[in-house]
Amino acid sequence: MKKKIYLLLIGFIFVSCAELQPFIDQYAITQEKPLSSSEVSYGLKEALKVGSLNASNILSIKDGFYKDELVKILLPPEAQAITKNISLIPGGKDLVDKVEIRLNRAAEDAVKEANPIFVSAISEMTIADAFGILKGGDNAATNYLKSKTSTKLKDLFLPKVSSSLDKKLIANISTNESWSMLTGNYNKVADSFAGKIANLQPVNTKLDEYVTDKALDALFLKVADEEKLIRKDPLKRVSSILKRVFGELDK
Repeated sequence: MKKKIYLLLIGFIFVSCAELQPFIDQYAITQEKPLSSSEVSYGLKEALKVGSLNASNILSIKDGFYKDELVKILLPPEAQAITKNISLIPGGKDLVDKVEIRLNRAAEDAVKEANPIFVSAISEMTIADAFGILKGGDNAATNYLKSKTSTKLKDLFLPKVSSSLDKKLIANISTNESWSMLTGNYNKVADSFAGKIANLQPVNTKLDEYVTDKALDALFLKVADEEKLIRKDPLKRVSSILKRVFGELDK
């Protein structure tokens, strides 16, 4: 009798296990596996590609710089004396406005060229880099990209900016020519007897280097903004790998 009961119990256990197996299998499928090294690497590369492309697209459109108060390029700090004494220069206010618009147009032209350099640097990211970035601060990916691309981007941007500043625009006058007229007229006043009494200093700024540095600062500022959005806002994770990798930060 005991033997029959024992056999019945064994049979019941086997049948129950067989019936439960599909549920066990389905549960295993629905449970997320830990992130692999390759997933972290791929996810961080994807985040940087999305962020850097969005940043360059935002800035490269017309008025991408000029109508964004956070990145708008004003006259160099050395030239602030010009704006303070603008009434001393014939047509000075108009010249300042034209020069500032053209500075921003040159930057908008330059940042269009950034993406290939970003993509190259992103492709070189190691798995160790990726894990460090994932667990780093809100701008860890941006800092990585900045460290890998700043020099190359400046070398790329500078001739582009120089060319843009030399481009004939309104009234067949280039930005550099407008700047020369503005500073030339101001420097005449600064070098005059009255200017010396007023302690005005001549302005001699390399405009192409100034605009290039401002363009780079703006570009990495926007990349950092995009990175922060991906880290903090699930709706900005536009692919499954971004959702999976950065979803880990939400836990």
